[in-house]
Amino acid sequence: MISYQVYKLTHFFGIFLVLSALGGMAFAAALGEAAKHPWRKLAGVAHGIGLFLVLLGGFGMLARLGMVSGMPGWVYAKLALWAILGAALVVIKRRAALAHITWAGTVLIALAAGYLALYKPL
Repeated sequence: MISYQVYKLTHFFGIFLVLSALGGMAFAAALGEAAKHPWRKLAGVAHGIGLFLVLLGGFGMLARLGMVSGMPGWVYAKLALWAILGAALVVIKRRAALAHITWAGTVLIALAAGYLALYKPL
């Protein structure tokens, strides 16, 4: 059986992968290098693996806390933020002019997700 701490570490590792991939791609797009950069595929893979690990760790922690059957509202809010972070890479790739706004948005989304996890307001 996997412990709560391992799920939490998995969750954080996924968060770090997602944010670093989005940050790297946003800065590459802002410099006009995202479409031709050789690390573009690696950033996409890191983003996808990170999103999976965020879900795996998050739902694992919920299972360890016994919140599988009835999830509180803050979990649904975090899932919505997760979906937005999932779509952010597409925005960065297709709309390079919005890369700086998307980067700032990811920072604010990460802050909102941290707030939801820490205070569980809903």
